[in-house]
This record gives sequence, structure tokens and C-alpha cells, in this order.
Amino acid sequence: MRKAWPETGDLVVCTVVNVVDFGAFVQLDEYDKKEGLIHISEVASGWVKYIRDHVREGQKIVCKVLNVDPSRSHIDLSFKDVNEHQRRAKIQEWKSEQKAEKWLEFVAEATGIDKEALYDQLADKFGGLYFLFEDAAARGPEALKGLQPEVAAQIELIAKENVKIPYVYITGYVDLACPQPNGIDVIKRALKAAMKSEYDEVRFDVSYIGAPRYRIRTVALDYKTAENAMKKAANAAIEVVIKAGGTGKFHRELQSS
Repeated sequence: MRKAWPETGDLVVCTVVNVVDFGAFVQLDEYDKKEGLIHISEVASGWVKYIRDHVREGQKIVCKVLNVDPSRSHIDLSFKDVNEHQRRAKIQEWKSEQKAEKWLEFVAEATGIDKEALYDQLADKFGGLYFLFEDAAARGPEALKGLQPEVAAQIELIAKENVKIPYVYITGYVDLACPQPNGIDVIKRALKAAMKSEYDEVRFDVSYIGAPRYRIRTVALDYKTAENAMKKAANAAIEVVIKAGGTGKFHRELQSS
């Protein structure tokens, strides 16, 4: 099921709809155009003399969620807390998911299954629609085990027609928890340890799924290298957490908590 509201700490794609003296009102593109507010103190570091020097109506931006209050339909956001690398990565992720949503429509039409029912079945299980199509293009039927045959066949067909794979992409998941007072810092150190690869031509992308789960996406030239690198990355993170008195567990596939 699609998330109705973002969570604190999430990065979200927004469209600026109204700029006023005390801040900017935006619509959250991924959350049914829900409205959020960027207070002027969260627009840029330091003193902001002219807010429109930083944001303007119609602009597409990426913000960090500071607070969510569904009872008041209120979302506080920060523009200044998002760096350029995060902005580019989030915009690319958002564009990729938009493509995947369109591809899912084709699957729904071909199979006669409701698109929202397909979304609920696939998005959580595979950690995102685009990851599903990307994995299907790279690994074929092996990536689609457990799906209805007609759904798997259509996903593979559409993926191979639309997704270009210059490298191989694999995904794993690691659960990290640390009850110590400095637990957050321990988790951060663990994730940094996971990102340090001993392999050439290997790239990691670690993202938060929901406590205590993190996704490790590995890009490499071949599957053997990717699998080995991902396992070493996960083990490096788990080792840091365990040494600090926490717990860690690696999953090759997405599992229920």
C-alpha cells in the first residue's frame, strides 16, 4: 500500500507553489500533492534577505522532512539540509519510479489486474518498482520468483524493452539496531563501513527502508563480484553494531520485520 504520509528524515520531491515573506509552501509530488511548509530559517544557511533568490514558484526541489502532523495536515520541511548529491540522487530516483509506474500500467493492461493491486503486491516486496524492472532486465525469471506467471512474463518483457543495464544491479537488506545512548552514531558508523569497498568498479547505495532496515544496492560488472561485495559490506556494518552492543542481520531478499 502506498504511504499516505512521509516520515521524519525522508527526502521528498516538491513543487514550490507559493513564496511568502516567512517561507515557501510546496506540494509533495510523491504524496498526492500534500502541502508542506519550508520556514524561511530552513531555506538556506545564514540570513536570507530575499527568499526568491533561493526558491521560486513552479520550481522543482528536494526537501528533507522535519516533522509530520497528519492530524493537522501539516508537514515541516527543510531545503537547506539537502546537499547537491542528495538532490540529484533523489530526483533520479523519482524520475525512475515515474517510468516504472507507467510500465506497471502496461503490465496491468496486459494481465487484466488492477494497477493498484499490482503496486501493493510488488512495490514493498521488491523495495521499489524501478528496482523490480531493473532486476528483471538483468536477471530475468530468477528475479521474479513467487509472482504469477503472467505477471512475471509481462514484467520481464517490458523490462528488457525499456531498461538498459550496463552493469549488474543487486539488492540486499540489513537490519541494524543498537540500544545504546549513542546508537544513532553507531548506526551511522556502521553504514559508512558498509560503503567502503575493497573492489574496483563496485558502487554501493545504502538507503533507509524503515527501522531497523536498510537497503544495500550494489552495482558491479558481474554478479559474482556484486554478491561478494554486498555480503562484505553487510558484514562490515553488522560487525560495527555488534561491537557496540547492538544486533545485525543480513537478508538477500526483502523480508517482513
